Amino acid sequence: MNLLIVTQKVDKNDSVLGFFHSWIEEFAKHFENVNVVCLEKGNYSLPHTVAVFSLGKERYTPHTAHHVLHKRLLYSINFYKYIWLERKKYDTVFVHMNPEYVILGGLLWRLWGKKIGLWYVHRAVNLKLRIAEKFTDIIFSTTPEAFRLRSKKVHFLGHGIQFSLFPRRHSTEARDRLEIVHVGRITRIKNLGILIMAASILKRKLVKGFRLVLAGAPTTAGDIEYERELKGLVKNLNLENEITFFGAVPFARVGELYREADISVNLTPSGGMDKAVLESIASGTLALSSNKAFRGLFGKHAGYLLYDEKNPDSIAEKIIALCNIDKTLKLKMQEYLYERVKQDFKLEDLIKHIVALIKNNES
Repeated sequence: MNLLIVTQKVDKNDSVLGFFHSWIEEFAKHFENVNVVCLEKGNYSLPHTVAVFSLGKERYTPHTAHHVLHKRLLYSINFYKYIWLERKKYDTVFVHMNPEYVILGGLLWRLWGKKIGLWYVHRAVNLKLRIAEKFTDIIFSTTPEAFRLRSKKVHFLGHGIQFSLFPRRHSTEARDRLEIVHVGRITRIKNLGILIMAASILKRKLVKGFRLVLAGAPTTAGDIEYERELKGLVKNLNLENEITFFGAVPFARVGELYREADISVNLTPSGGMDKAVLESIASGTLALSSNKAFRGLFGKHAGYLLYDEKNPDSIAEKIIALCNIDKTLKLKMQEYLYERVKQDFKLEDLIKHIVALIKNNES
């Protein structure tokens, strides 16, 4: 059986979408050939059974003199060209996160007898998703909170972590300075202003010094404006010596950032599980979150790791409490959480589950 994957970007160094390179590698283990159509391509090293076709976004920069509609027309033409030229080289389509590709190709894929699968993890239920749901044969998501459109086609499978990219840190030795990290795109839904306010409280209450690293970059005009606001807040709160805006990080280096930290903080609102929390735990670093979806995973340690959403006092309180806990207890927490994540969230198992569902859907 052969597979067509449609995704946004193929680039193992991308700070946001670099993880998908590992997905393609895993899919290649289960199909004779894999064709990938992406909006943009960068650096990749994939098996010889994988072919990558780009719609061409990498050819344009923000300063390229092409109108947005012109570029979108070119992308659409290239999309139809590739799915037509390669139509005899795939039996099944797997669309990652972008329902608009299901809308664009769905009718043709149906006419050609191709089965269509969609992976979608987002709180939003919009018209694009509703239309795409009608074309798909099977849908995959992480949790019910991350796919809120009612559909008999959806399967909730959780996340998948490539553990080889997140070697585990075992040391629990205390350092002179507490290292805190947030990894993720700089955008308003991440609530980074709350974390900066918590840092201001820590500066008053934490006995030893600390450094907060904000690893990630803005991608839209709104994100850039938000980053400007955050830097202004840091300056107003006199936290320039404590907070570092690290910028974009190649995905292969994310695990290193987690291992260098004592604590990671995730501020995404309650809903579907944010993969960043799982990646932190896989790296051996305790993760704080306000997302109640993690209560089951945190288990008996939830009291230490769940804070009140959008509450800087609660974040600061939890960080101080983690600094003061017994080293043996901290080690047990890390071990418990690591084993839970390794048991339930291995990428290899996730892809095997997706492939089994795809192949059962074919029969």
